[in-house]
Amino acid sequence: MSDYIVRPARSADIAGIHALLEPLVDRRILLGKDLAVLYGAVQEFVVAESGGELIGCGALHVMWEDLGEVRTLLVRDDHLHLGVGRAIVEELERRARDLGLSRLFCLTFETGFFGRRGFEPIGEQVVEADVYSQLLRSGDAGVEEFLDLAHVKPNTLGNTRMIKHLD
Repeated sequence: MSDYIVRPARSADIAGIHALLEPLVDRRILLGKDLAVLYGAVQEFVVAESGGELIGCGALHVMWEDLGEVRTLLVRDDHLHLGVGRAIVEELERRARDLGLSRLFCLTFETGFFGRRGFEPIGEQVVEADVYSQLLRSGDAGVEEFLDLAHVKPNTLGNTRMIKHLD
C-alpha cells in the first residue's frame, strides 16, 4: 500500500480531488471548493497516486513575490502515516523554490505535521504595510486567512497560521 507517485495534477484529476476533499469538508477540517475553482487551479496541484487511484493532493498558491501557500493538502485515511503527505509537501516546496519563493504559509489543524517540516506559528504582522494593503485587494480567501482578517475568523477557528522559510 505504500507504493505511490507524486505528479502534477491534470484536469482529469479534478473530480478525484473533489471526491477526496468532500469527506474532510463534511468533517469541517477543510473548506469546500467548487469544481470550477478546482479546475481553475489545476496547475497549482500535485497528486499522489497509487495503483491508478488518487490517494492525496496538495496545491501551491503564489500569494506574493516571495510568499506562497500550501493549500488543500490531504491524504486519504487508508494511506495516512506512510509518507504521502510529506512527499506532497516536499514537491510543493521544490516548486516554490523553482518559482523563487522564500516563504510558505499554511493554515492548519495539523500543527505537528507541519512543525516537523519546519513550519512555525506566526504572529500578526508578517508582511510589510504596503504589501499588506496590496494583499487586501486580492479577494482570495486564502490570502484573507493569511492576513487574519476578522471576517474569515469563523472559518478558521482552531486553525493555526504557520510559515516556513525555505533554504
